[in-house]
Amino acid sequence: MTTLLLTFAALTAQAQATQPPLVYTAENTGSHFAQPVMPAPDQLPVIHELPDPLEGVSTFADWSKRRSDIAHMIQHYGIGKKPSMKPGQVAAHMEGDTALVVDVTVNGQTLTLRSEIRYPKVGEPPYALMIGTSMISLPRQLFEDRPIATMTFHEKQVNDYGQWGPHHERGEHPFDLLYPDLTANGAYSEWAWGLSRLIDGLQQLGPEVTKIDTEHIGVTGCSYAGKMALYCGAFDERIALTIAQEPGGGGAAAWRKSHESTEKVEDIDKTDYHWFMESQKTNFSGDAVYRLPYDQHELCAMVCPRALLLLGNPDYVWLSDRAMLPSAEAAKKVWERFGIADRMGWSIVGGHGHCQLPERQWPEVQAFIDRFLLGRPAETNNIRIAEF
Repeated sequence: MTTLLLTFAALTAQAQATQPPLVYTAENTGSHFAQPVMPAPDQLPVIHELPDPLEGVSTFADWSKRRSDIAHMIQHYGIGKKPSMKPGQVAAHMEGDTALVVDVTVNGQTLTLRSEIRYPKVGEPPYALMIGTSMISLPRQLFEDRPIATMTFHEKQVNDYGQWGPHHERGEHPFDLLYPDLTANGAYSEWAWGLSRLIDGLQQLGPEVTKIDTEHIGVTGCSYAGKMALYCGAFDERIALTIAQEPGGGGAAAWRKSHESTEKVEDIDKTDYHWFMESQKTNFSGDAVYRLPYDQHELCAMVCPRALLLLGNPDYVWLSDRAMLPSAEAAKKVWERFGIADRMGWSIVGGHGHCQLPERQWPEVQAFIDRFLLGRPAETNNIRIAEF
């Protein structure tokens, strides 16, 4: 019996070793791939169904190139360029015992990011970290008894656009001072860039200084910040777990499916174009959406092979969760192709307020947090819940 148990344990360890990594130490492992040809929008083919995220992919080694191509398309046609960094452009230090400060210098201009790290009262460092985009809307009870530090990415330090209150316009944001040639960008590329700089700072200082385990970083946000979390997780491979809560149209909901909806939902014509390049609406509004060479399921798929949990709320029709479901199903095929379907799931449950996760959804979130931030055993294989 002992021999059999040892053999089973050895086989299990071998199977885990042959699976794709859970996370990477580099922001973009496909940075060496050249940008593919980007046809003019009116030269793109009409594609009524969701484009195949696995086009040209036979093995996991092929996925890195395909993922890079998708990233280039999303930046070129949708959100604008997320610039890469050169050595020496980022300098980090701790202010006191808990505040991470990151100075980013480009073209003689410096942008400063500051974020307070809240350390847990349980466990020992280095701790896993959950970063909230703008804030963490998930209930605090999900973190209180777990050795997980939390931190807020204050996105207005990069691009101060907000739907309410005063804000700058394109060309006037702190990011624009560093990159005056990228003023056509949407906020999501700039916010993703900013969060990546915080991770640069954490890596630069190391766990001895920050008390953070940079191989167990998660990101989460809700509503417009749920979109933000998804773009951040998709465009930075150092993020082990992405939890996008009620991200709506332009997040996980497929543009094509939202366009076909008979309900009043956030589609490519009716979204906030501070978030995206204005050319996206010019080029792909109305039925021209079928010329878009990608769709939001491929943004989700960019998180693969890392972990992704999508949370929906069908009571808020504007969020277009009926378009998020087919998008999630199409994205999951990527994880399935590589035998890691348990790393991606969704839970679309109503009966609660916007960004107010009900207690009956806690188990799904707890399972993903325990497994992918803490490395604890947790069942995540069949989290595919959609209550319409």
